[in-house]
Amino acid sequence: MSPHRCSIVYGDPDLIVVGIPALNEERAIAKIIIRAQSFADKILVINDGSNDDTGIIATALGAVVINHHKNLGKGAAIRDCFDWAKQNSADVLITLDGDGQHDPRQIPALLKALKNGEADVVIGGRLRRPADMPLYKWVGARMLDKATTVKVDGRTIDSQSGFRAYSRRAITQLVISEYGMGVDAEILVRARNAGMKIAEVPVTVTYDNLEMSARNPVMHAMDVVFSLLRFTSIRHPLLFYGGFGTLALAVSLVFGLWTLDYYQKWGVVVTNLALISVAAGILGFLALFIGIILTTLITVIREER
Repeated sequence: MSPHRCSIVYGDPDLIVVGIPALNEERAIAKIIIRAQSFADKILVINDGSNDDTGIIATALGAVVINHHKNLGKGAAIRDCFDWAKQNSADVLITLDGDGQHDPRQIPALLKALKNGEADVVIGGRLRRPADMPLYKWVGARMLDKATTVKVDGRTIDSQSGFRAYSRRAITQLVISEYGMGVDAEILVRARNAGMKIAEVPVTVTYDNLEMSARNPVMHAMDVVFSLLRFTSIRHPLLFYGGFGTLALAVSLVFGLWTLDYYQKWGVVVTNLALISVAAGILGFLALFIGIILTTLITVIREER
């Protein structure tokens, strides 16, 4: 146990692990590790395919380092954090980004919410736009928050924050399947669906000196949206595929009627209109069929558990 750990904040019997996904973060990783050591028993760094000295620095500072031979994505790194915490019987897992935007000295604020039994998942949220955060990133993050649809006390939370605390229950019960940037949203949706308590505490975030160009916001947004769509398609297949199927059938009907109307007036079949009608009709029926099949399979699997 770290001799510097703040035992007043959290009881000594608890094993606290800080997990840090890191990709080419040699400039910031040392400061993060040193500051986090005051509040944790173990520091875990997931060196996600870095080609700099991130792993070497983390190892020299006493962190447990898991090296990925190539970049697998944030989701894979977070999965490793959960797996390691579970295998080592951790009571608390703290995650924060390795680029220096989060201040480990704010870890006690997250731990306090867990200690008081207020939550199984605590988000270190950006309640206001940091002064050095580009406006487009702030607007994009808020849009993704809305898409995630997870709320606390009726308020949409900061779903994209990687600064979090997880209880023993969350560590052992949450199953992560996402490999990319959509992992943060996936965890929140899974936690909510599992009936876990989710809380948010305000933290400060700095974007000064961060290399924004290395983190494509468009790709990030697409990754999160596709992750949410995939998760929804699995959790509610009839709603997801049925909605798409219904829309496709409606398009088929409109273009089919248009084709018939044109034929009645001019005695000519417009090939393009007819093809759109047929293609949309086929897609619609296939989507409905897939939705029904998946719903049946998922129901059978749940009943057999």
